[in-house]
Amino acid sequence: MSIRVRFAPSPTGPFSLGNARTALFNWLFARHHKGTFLIRIEDTDKERSKKEYEEMALSALKWLGIESDEPIIHQSERGDRYAHYVKKLFDTNQAYYCFCTSEELEAEYQAQMSQGIAPKYGGKCRHIKKEDAETRLEKGEQATIRFRMPEKRIAFTDMVRGKVEFDTALFGDIIIAKSLTEPLYNFAVVVDDYETQITHVIRGEDHTPNTPKQIALQEALGFPQVHYGHLPFILGADRKKLSKRTLTSSMLDYKEQGYLASAMINMLALLGWHPEKDREVLTTEEIINEFDMKRVQKAGAVFNPEKLDWLNMAHIKLMSDETLKELLVPHIPPEWKNDKDRLMRVIHLEKNRMRKINEFITNAKLFFELPEYPASLLLFKGTTTHDTESSLKETEQFIKNISENEFNESALNEKIMGIANERGRGMVLWPLRVALSGKEMSPGPIELLTALGKKESLVRIAHAIQKIEGALRDRS
Repeated sequence: MSIRVRFAPSPTGPFSLGNARTALFNWLFARHHKGTFLIRIEDTDKERSKKEYEEMALSALKWLGIESDEPIIHQSERGDRYAHYVKKLFDTNQAYYCFCTSEELEAEYQAQMSQGIAPKYGGKCRHIKKEDAETRLEKGEQATIRFRMPEKRIAFTDMVRGKVEFDTALFGDIIIAKSLTEPLYNFAVVVDDYETQITHVIRGEDHTPNTPKQIALQEALGFPQVHYGHLPFILGADRKKLSKRTLTSSMLDYKEQGYLASAMINMLALLGWHPEKDREVLTTEEIINEFDMKRVQKAGAVFNPEKLDWLNMAHIKLMSDETLKELLVPHIPPEWKNDKDRLMRVIHLEKNRMRKINEFITNAKLFFELPEYPASLLLFKGTTTHDTESSLKETEQFIKNISENEFNESALNEKIMGIANERGRGMVLWPLRVALSGKEMSPGPIELLTALGKKESLVRIAHAIQKIEGALRDRS
């Protein structure tokens, strides 16, 4: 059997973490089985559906590398197809017009609730003849279309939860459309899944109660039953429902915050699924190769922002320097690009320190723009200004004598640390690090020397010596 799955977002709000996880699991399932992944926009809710939300969803999916294998379908353009199948249900007496007002339905609901009865439609309009209903419609009465729900037990084998069974007598006759061309969710998805030959439906566990209703509609229309899999809820680190802020955050917010698509895919995949040997840092290709619905858990999946940060760091480290540069270049000040060699050295250094892509500009600024700092910052605790001047001049001369070929991390570490161990690490390394960075907190002096290169390092050390000499003059 050729696998065909779909992701069907409703463009009625931001494209959230849960949306992305559902899309990803469908896409992974299709890719693992060499199947087909489709996107369908469920935009029949005219009042709430907005084009901006659709564009947001598609942009987020594109960022993650998830795109439809066939042209995207819009439910709002398929009114005639829904009408065709609604008429088919009318022809077989499996659908009828309901003229009950919202006030009547609410009163019935409240009465049932007060008696401790599970609320369902009582069937007031069930026996209205089709001809009488059409006459009332011609006179302008408002009506919805209900499906005659068969009273029986419907069971299906969930790909995640195993055998699941429902008693449809508890549902009552459900509304399937506002009119012939305005279907509601349960009916529209059944028609769409059939016409696009969907074989497997993978979605959140909140949809589990919809499944028997959709199976009943499939049976009524003579459609084959698809396979269903319901994913666990996503929980916060406290194992409670995600906060409203997290639930309504758009996936594109994560992109703007500096997360890599590969890290986000890695994180989303681990929200309810685990690979063999419980590895955590996985490339997208590795996830595709291992993805199996049998390894999806039933219990809630915990989303931990700190873990996302950790995974993002791991994926940044996995990238080549050149690939990382391509991501960073659009955000880098033009003047930084003038020294391409230094830029690549800084990228190599910062790659192992960044949690997010957008941290690069802040962290790397000192390599291209030496910040202003007081001469006093150059003094290691317990040392004098004269000692610091002497140390910087000796280090300056030593660096001048190192050839360009030896100006690398390994050689610099051996030579600089040799002097530091002789004269005292604090005496040598502290003023050197401050001279190179202009900061109290920064990467180590060897890392700074390597990233800056010999020429820029000497310029900064000379600047530091001038500061110390100026301080000495001020005292005399």
